[in-house]
Amino acid sequence: MKILTVFGTRPEAVKMAPVVRQLAATSGVEARVCVTAQHRQMLDQVLRLFQIKPDYDLNLMRDGQTLPQLSADIFTHLDPVLEDFKPDWVLAQGDTTTVAITSLLCYYRRIKFGHVEAGLRTHDKWAPFPEEVNRRIAGVVADLHFAPTDWSKGNLLREGVDEKIIKVTGNTVIDALQFVAKQNEPDDVKELLLKLGIEKEKRKLILVTAHRRENFGEPMENICKALFDLSKRGDVEIVYPVHLNPNVQEPVNRLLKDIKHITLLPPLDYLPLVHLMKHAHLILTDSGGIQEEAPAFGIPTLVLRDVTERPEGVTAGTLKLVGTETSKITNEANLLLDNPDRYNAMAGASNPYGDGQAAIKIAHALVE
Repeated sequence: MKILTVFGTRPEAVKMAPVVRQLAATSGVEARVCVTAQHRQMLDQVLRLFQIKPDYDLNLMRDGQTLPQLSADIFTHLDPVLEDFKPDWVLAQGDTTTVAITSLLCYYRRIKFGHVEAGLRTHDKWAPFPEEVNRRIAGVVADLHFAPTDWSKGNLLREGVDEKIIKVTGNTVIDALQFVAKQNEPDDVKELLLKLGIEKEKRKLILVTAHRRENFGEPMENICKALFDLSKRGDVEIVYPVHLNPNVQEPVNRLLKDIKHITLLPPLDYLPLVHLMKHAHLILTDSGGIQEEAPAFGIPTLVLRDVTERPEGVTAGTLKLVGTETSKITNEANLLLDNPDRYNAMAGASNPYGDGQAAIKIAHALVE
């Protein structure tokens, strides 16, 4: 069986790395990897971490690239790869432009397509944009749906997908997280924690990531104002690795640079990010992946979005949607920082995203 795995961003690489490694160890499978490099720098460090060497590297990242330009480039550059390898199956993950265009190409060429992390929905095509529509496109095309949870399986069933082609596997991010958490903690993380007084428990670490398109503009400014307000407490240290997108860089640096108790960092590699996450007392994020990773560490997480396609964590109690209004963010954060009972209730919630065996289940389903 010939299987091609396609991905292009760092989150995709993190979640597909366990699958790539598992397929390489599966007898009867000839597995190859194609990267679109939709995100170049952030993708490469994950490839190094998981020791993955792509068989095809399309290298499509361009400064100022629009979604139509990227889509056209994936169409024209990935199609020759499919012609060359002639896979029986193509796998792609999640909700990026890479997964949407890959699924369509498979449909055009009548190649079976497997969608990893299938069935996530907000039921609002504009939130998140363009991810909600990307994953719906992949869902229409898919011949196998690897749903991370029973909730995501339910979404697919309600859309008319045959239950026989839905496999509930858990989320592969937990597989990846378990692998990375066992690696030695980087020295620069140790030094940062010592410098901020986190290691000596003098202050509580608040880890922040915010970069989604729907939060560009006023929402991002509101998030920054909330972080500024929280920095005045004096008992917290806020660490914010800032995404390279100018729509994030400009407001964050304008509003938060050189503010006491706020440390702005360049984007972190996945290894130091995971180890920094382990030390966090509280996480504020609009990231999809971190909503799944934080519960594995028992860290209360405030989600800087109005809707989420990962409501399992909200239902379990480890996540809480707070939107992007400054006062709501600060009020909810202060409640967790000041109320041990409320904090412990979130920290003790169960992880609904799997047991770290998702890649094995995916490989087994394909071989079957």
